[in-house]
Amino acid sequence: MNSVTLESVVTCPHCGFAKQETMPTDACQFFYECNNCKTLLRPKSGDCCVFCSFGSVKCPPVQRDQGCCR
Repeated sequence: MNSVTLESVVTCPHCGFAKQETMPTDACQFFYECNNCKTLLRPKSGDCCVFCSFGSVKCPPVQRDQGCCR
């Protein structure tokens, strides 16, 4: 069984700024404010959270093949 990665690099689609963040294991993160341009990111259509849309690693429930954390 593969371990779950809790660190993901979120990249802002507006300015390209990237920052490593720790993902929550018990909830989805629907909003994320870019530290550089202050744009409020929301998940793309069909994604459950900002990590699935803009992160380098999908959220823990998706990594465990448990689907979205809705």
